[in-house]
Amino acid sequence: MTDSDLESFVHKVAAEDEHAIKYRTCSWQKTAALLFSESISIAVLSFPWSYSVLGLVPGIILTFAVAGTVLYTSLVLWRFCLKHPDILDVCDIGQKLFWDSPIAYEVTGIFFILNNTFIQALDKLFWDSPIAYEVTGIFFILNNTFIQALDVLVGAELLNTLTNHATCSIVFSVITVIIRFFISLPRTLAQLSRLGIFSAVTMGLAGLFAIIFAGIQDHPAGYVAGAEPLVTVFPVKGTSYVVGMSAFLNITYTFVGQITLPSFIAEMKDPREFPKALWAVTIAELVVFTLCGALMYHSIGNQYMVAPAFGSLTPTYKKIAFSFAIPTTLYLGALYSSVSSRYIFFRIFRNSHHRHSNTLVGWATWAGIVGATWVLAFVIAEVIPFFSDMLSLVSSLFDCWFGFVFWGMAYLTLYPGALKWEGPWRTLETLFNYFLILLGLYILVAGTYAKETIADTNCRHLCKV
Repeated sequence: MTDSDLESFVHKVAAEDEHAIKYRTCSWQKTAALLFSESISIAVLSFPWSYSVLGLVPGIILTFAVAGTVLYTSLVLWRFCLKHPDILDVCDIGQKLFWDSPIAYEVTGIFFILNNTFIQALDKLFWDSPIAYEVTGIFFILNNTFIQALDVLVGAELLNTLTNHATCSIVFSVITVIIRFFISLPRTLAQLSRLGIFSAVTMGLAGLFAIIFAGIQDHPAGYVAGAEPLVTVFPVKGTSYVVGMSAFLNITYTFVGQITLPSFIAEMKDPREFPKALWAVTIAELVVFTLCGALMYHSIGNQYMVAPAFGSLTPTYKKIAFSFAIPTTLYLGALYSSVSSRYIFFRIFRNSHHRHSNTLVGWATWAGIVGATWVLAFVIAEVIPFFSDMLSLVSSLFDCWFGFVFWGMAYLTLYPGALKWEGPWRTLETLFNYFLILLGLYILVAGTYAKETIADTNCRHLCKV
């Protein structure tokens, strides 16, 4: 960060002193809480299924490889945000990456919101293109909305589990959407970070209980007498490409969260401290994800594994473990709804006092935007009502861009021309970033192909039971 960049951040923080609603208030600890709450989620329980498909050794190797890649790309993203202090969200980055195009901003925004809602159910990089801003906005909204939809799915499944499937899942989905709407209403991320700590802790307990119960129960759910759980070090012979790719995408999805990082960095008091939060969360992710995946897979085996792995527990144990996941299922989608709504709200009131004041117009607009993201998430959840398929589809459609392609391009922009080939280490890093771009494009094509059978294999009913 140059002196002028630092002065710009200091000025932006000072400019909020007179505002009723202050955004740049997050310490690195609060930012870490947001990152923890985003990563320690119900998706952790997809790791046992992924390990059962890939085999224990390849599964663990892939876990560390994806974690290292996401850590590296997140640090590139952070460096890019420091170089451009005016960035508020990933859509601004999209505009800078693609010739300062306003269309790229809009497209990124749409994908961004859809992605965040799925958990709920590119200027200086490439010549400051305003079209890129619009394109990035579309992806941004889509990405976030799909995450919200995933959250709707999990909430309905949780209530079905705790009530012994007492009513239609559509009703449960509506109930959880209403609750999450109110949780999404705070307008600053600092306020949500307090709930994030509680969410991460309770989800950690849910995972811990799931591991313990999987080990102490007599048999996994669905056990057939004489067919003991089968655990393999490598993939079972005959494992199809489609299933293997789906397992890889599930692991990738759980780690990839860079789409929200520019929004988090933009609300930090001192963005230079962001790596502290990032390293803390990455280490915790590796410990939690690997232990949960390996230990539960060892206890449940291939034949009885489902995703999320709560479903492989016997009814009583499943209810106990799942109940601790309630705060996370309510909170996580709210976080993505807030980030999506923030993007739209800032666009509407870019230079208006409604943006930072407690006005009726400001709050009514905010509530309307939040509500719209949840309505869209509900619709998506009803169209794609299967947890593993939802995870894989999010990964193939959105994580390819926001997890790999964008940050390879960001690196190439940070080191333009001959700078990217300056010395052997810089040359290797440049080649690695070209690889990241190609990897992202491969995930887009191969991942989408792997999920093309969703409609054929998972036909749903109006009321899920």
